[in-house]
Amino acid sequence: MNPAQPRHRATDFGELGFLRVASIAPALHLADPEANATRIVEQLNALQQQAVALALFPELSVTGYTCEDLFFSDDLHQRTLTALATIATACTDIAAVVGVPWRLRDGRLLNCAAVLSDGRLRGLVPKSEHPNYGEFYDRRWFAPGAGVHELIDAADPVLVDHRQLFEIAGVCFGIEICEDFWAPEPPGIRHALAGAELIVNLSASNELVAKAEYRRELVRMASARGICGYLYAGSGPLESTKDVVYGGHLLAAENGVILAESERFSFSTSVLITEFDVQKLRHDRMQNSTFANARRPEGYHRVWMGTKVAELPELLRPIDAHPFVPADEAQLDARASEILNIQATGLARRMLSTGGSELVIGLSGGLDSTLAFLVCLDALKKLEEPLDALHPLTLPGPGTSEHTLHTAHQLARAAGVRLKEIDISAAVKQHLEDLGHTDRTDVVFENAQARERTQILFNHANKVRGLVVGTGDLSELALGWCTFNADHMASYNVNASVPKTMMAYLLRWYAVHRANDALAAVLERVLATPISPELIEPGQGAEQTGAIVQRTEEIIGPYELHDFFLFHFLRNGAGVKKIFALATVAFAGSYPPEVIQRWLRIFVQRFFSQQFKRTTLPPGPKIGSVSLSPRGDWRMPDEASAAGLLAQIDALSEQL
Repeated sequence: MNPAQPRHRATDFGELGFLRVASIAPALHLADPEANATRIVEQLNALQQQAVALALFPELSVTGYTCEDLFFSDDLHQRTLTALATIATACTDIAAVVGVPWRLRDGRLLNCAAVLSDGRLRGLVPKSEHPNYGEFYDRRWFAPGAGVHELIDAADPVLVDHRQLFEIAGVCFGIEICEDFWAPEPPGIRHALAGAELIVNLSASNELVAKAEYRRELVRMASARGICGYLYAGSGPLESTKDVVYGGHLLAAENGVILAESERFSFSTSVLITEFDVQKLRHDRMQNSTFANARRPEGYHRVWMGTKVAELPELLRPIDAHPFVPADEAQLDARASEILNIQATGLARRMLSTGGSELVIGLSGGLDSTLAFLVCLDALKKLEEPLDALHPLTLPGPGTSEHTLHTAHQLARAAGVRLKEIDISAAVKQHLEDLGHTDRTDVVFENAQARERTQILFNHANKVRGLVVGTGDLSELALGWCTFNADHMASYNVNASVPKTMMAYLLRWYAVHRANDALAAVLERVLATPISPELIEPGQGAEQTGAIVQRTEEIIGPYELHDFFLFHFLRNGAGVKKIFALATVAFAGSYPPEVIQRWLRIFVQRFFSQQFKRTTLPPGPKIGSVSLSPRGDWRMPDEASAAGLLAQIDALSEQL
């Protein structure tokens, strides 16, 4: 091999479904198309060097939006045509959408988006809705574009029609112009149903107090409603400020999430560059039967553009290492409160269905059972039931450490609940003797403890006419890290949709917002405890006596990685190559690629082999967009093979 060559081809995120786009608010020269064309060409040349496939400029960006009666000038129109031809010559390896006034042969003037690629004009999309209220007088100059269908007489025919879609690098986009997306029936929805995966909006929305927040929310919701990407470019402050001010707001949203946003009020050119995950959008549309079955509009014309898209060796959009956990502190507080309320309400309703029955829970002193215990307290409070309706049992066995046993007692005491302790060691010993089993390190030894505990919990629930509250979380269910017909079962599992990476945040939030001082102190003790099923006997020796020796993440891998894999596999429908590539970006500096590959293989192997446990899951409340309930979000044959995916993961070694 030539040592000057890399030993593997770098990741091309374009092949993994990402399209890089840019939204630009250029420093405007009002009523000067030639100067604006020069500025736009400069931007296009720079963006091509950054592998941008599609560049969006504001409404009437070639002339300026605030030209007023100058729009009636023949000179301005002739200069605009010349400027447009200049811009087109720069569109070789990039497509551009710019705003221009366009005069029809019958004399009507349209406010249009001009689509440029392959060095020429490819289509004109007129603005459908024109504001004529408040500070806006658009109908003084422009005719509505809805219903216009005109073929420009040229060697390469170009349509003027708002029912046009354009395709670049296999990605289809449609166009709205400013007021179009403020209208009661925005054309972007029709574009999306006709096949547009991305909507671009050329705008000249002025700035008023609180209008930016409203605009941002409109963009976000437009992307959610159309299950699409939405790219927005607003005119900047060099428009006329005779009566209003423009801010140059640039926005990008993807299916209800704001990806990127610019600062406003800059007198220099503003540029926003990001990527849309088109593969993810296609997965979401395919999964959403309401969208998939909606009636498709007719009469659309599609233009295929031959722009060569450069490779994307890296991403500019951030990849969240913890997608289940909001990064914003205020949002995290709201999310934690909402999750706990959903859990407690689900459990309280379940209690009402059985005549207000008692609650039975196994309290181990670990993370999951502690959260379920807190949910039980909240459910009783909702129903105004006394605390003695809660029956926590701690069931120490051969693998139980002194640390967690003491924690369980402290939890109950701090909450004002009576804890019942039943040692299962003798029962497990007798069971193993009956089986003639002597190994104290294998799965038989471990599962005997788990099943003995579940037997006691259900029998105690029969005794007090109660419900057994499950504690296993979403991450454990994904990996099958539970014992079949043991901790895998419950009358109602309040944690079934809560991922492990969210658990610690929920406990910390509870400690701050709902717990008394004593309970908060115990919750901190729980948070400091290593995650373990405690089914192997504690360590021995002067320094190891009573220590937890079975640490889950050392066996099956870090939960933050598995939750990342789970989110992108289930929520986004990503393939293993894409998951691996995204993980190397999200966890750069934390885990080397070969470690990510190793645990990704474990995740896929366990996820497929353990489906039989998820097929028989007990009921539990859905918390977020990812759930493994066989009655809801995830249905999969128990016998499905992971061989093909594992082979792809093994092949990733060539990139390491």
